[in-house]
Amino acid sequence: MPELLNYILTKEDAFRKNRLPSLYSDFTLQKRTNPDGYAVNVSAWEQALTRAAKRGYISSTPTIPSPTAKNTKVQSRVKSNHLILKTDESLIRDLEIPELGAPVALSAVFDEAIQKQSMVPLQLYRTSAVSLRKSQWSLIDPGALSPWRVMSWGMKQLRGFVVGSDSLASPKLQVQELVLVENLKEAGDRVVKQASGSSSKMELVYSKEGFMDSFSTVLDGATELSGADFDVLLLYLSRDCGAIAYDGRTIKFRASDDEPAEITQQDTTIASIRSLMATISNQAETLEAKITELTSAAKTALSNKNRISALSAVRSKKIVEHNLQQRLNTLIQLEEVYSKIEQATDQVEYVKVMEASTGVLRGLHSQIGGTERVEDIVDDLREEMSKVDEVGSVMNEVGPVIDEGEIDQELEGLEAKEREAAEEKEAEETRKKLAELDTLKQDSKNARAAGEGQNVEAALAENIGRLSRMSVEDEPTRQAKDRPLSAK
Repeated sequence: MPELLNYILTKEDAFRKNRLPSLYSDFTLQKRTNPDGYAVNVSAWEQALTRAAKRGYISSTPTIPSPTAKNTKVQSRVKSNHLILKTDESLIRDLEIPELGAPVALSAVFDEAIQKQSMVPLQLYRTSAVSLRKSQWSLIDPGALSPWRVMSWGMKQLRGFVVGSDSLASPKLQVQELVLVENLKEAGDRVVKQASGSSSKMELVYSKEGFMDSFSTVLDGATELSGADFDVLLLYLSRDCGAIAYDGRTIKFRASDDEPAEITQQDTTIASIRSLMATISNQAETLEAKITELTSAAKTALSNKNRISALSAVRSKKIVEHNLQQRLNTLIQLEEVYSKIEQATDQVEYVKVMEASTGVLRGLHSQIGGTERVEDIVDDLREEMSKVDEVGSVMNEVGPVIDEGEIDQELEGLEAKEREAAEEKEAEETRKKLAELDTLKQDSKNARAAGEGQNVEAALAENIGRLSRMSVEDEPTRQAKDRPLSAK
């Protein structure tokens, strides 16, 4: 089973087994009889093909190692069209199911996608000067000369020519290349986000080869964007987004809208140095691997008593080591040059900032008016503050005069009232206790009169105990009464 078909059948929920007969039938006949079912089938095919392309299941070809590839693991990946869908017989074969055959209505799916601008004919996208980010591609009237309307009209004429103008059956699939707008926008956003993490402005400059190596797996880690994908992506980033400046060889990300949109000779040189450094680094890694291989071959030859092969391996190793040393020396020189250029670039930015800061300070100083104006303002401020102090002194002089003697007398009066209140409270407590003693005595008399022997004695004992406790509790109270007010 082709990888594309396997992905769609296993990963796309819309392609359940009970839905396959409808999706593979000629559902263009439902456009009038069942518009909802027609729309559902069109959307299912469009989303499935778009997501399959995003994951690299369309038009896969072996990867050609790049001269600036950073490691050999990259060579195990495949290049796939993630942003472009080619509608040809190979696509039909990849989607064919033995039980149901090939999907019949794909032409209608692509027609609808073009009309709603989710897929764009590649030739039209390259030649049109209008950005994808605009809601409509129109020059005069939104509904008159739109390229979408022109393309739709042309496809309808082709349909009438092939199968008859009055037929609703699906026409023969037209061979063309369609730009997948959703995937293109997502790839562009990811590239810009990844580039925005650069720590230096020089890291925002790439050669085309370096750009392709850096962002080849921006949509899928297992597959790389194809060359056609990169052509469309660079066009989108430069023309539609304005995120980069591109002259066909050099790419420069614009850190801000104020950045110039042209590629300078300085940018080209920086891109060339970075590309050359990457190439030499890759060559050095290859030579190091070769040295390891020759060392192992020499050891194997010695263990096999093959002195001639061992000498040949050692001789080749020496030559490779010499080449490696030359490349390492060249790489060191390039890194030093690159470092100096980076330092000079930072100095230019620093000088620009200083110049701008000088202009800001000059403008602020002009608003201040110089040191003489500041001195006058400070003198005026001090004079006004001294006036505030004088007004405060005058207001304090007209305030009321308070006699300290009257204050002492009022305080003594408050203390006397407090003592009287305390004495009255103690007297009230004493009266309550005396009344309680009288009640106890009366109870004792009544008990003796009744002649209740032991009960009388018990009552007397209880009363005597209560009297003794009261006398003990009264002692602190009497001491508190005898204590002078000042000691309290």
